[in-house]
Amino acid sequence: MTDHTGRAGLEKDELYALALEFEQLRTEVVRSYTHSTLPDLATASHHLGALTGLVKDLSDEVLFRATDSDPGLDFGPVIAAYTSASAPAGRAMNNYTEAFEQLGFLRRYAEAPASANLLDARQSAFDVTQDRLDLTVDSLQETYIELRRAADRIDGTPPRVLAALSRSARPTNSIYRLPVEPPAPGPVRLAYTPAPRHGR
Repeated sequence: MTDHTGRAGLEKDELYALALEFEQLRTEVVRSYTHSTLPDLATASHHLGALTGLVKDLSDEVLFRATDSDPGLDFGPVIAAYTSASAPAGRAMNNYTEAFEQLGFLRRYAEAPASANLLDARQSAFDVTQDRLDLTVDSLQETYIELRRAADRIDGTPPRVLAALSRSARPTNSIYRLPVEPPAPGPVRLAYTPAPRHGR
């Protein structure tokens, strides 16, 4: 049987690492704008690309574990962590793409002749972008917290210790499955037993 000791620690480390990447992106986004300024399109493109990559990482992590058929491991708690984090990550993506669209509008009409309508449209685009960036930051932080908390909850009790615990004492958030007990030995039966022969 494969020794899975330490696998829970590896899963926790990967969750923490991905959480940190979301937090690092959140910090970058926060630094890219103020109450009176917006990120330029090059910076925004970088952020959107990084966010897209992180969302893909979430789905890749789920795919890797969902297709793993190792009988000694139960990836349910880990998969739940990634799928739960995908919701706020998706909201971050949605809000950033809306901000990205507004930044494109502002770039398109940056040098257009000023008019009352255009000034209103620019102000509206600026306000929408600020709002969507704020929401993106909130969602990135939520994703970070979701991944961190999920990692904290995964139990790292070694499989051999789990096997010694009573059923009620075993943690429900462990990724280890207990080995299936072999059936109790029964009487040995022959494949064929001839009928008894009576005397001649």
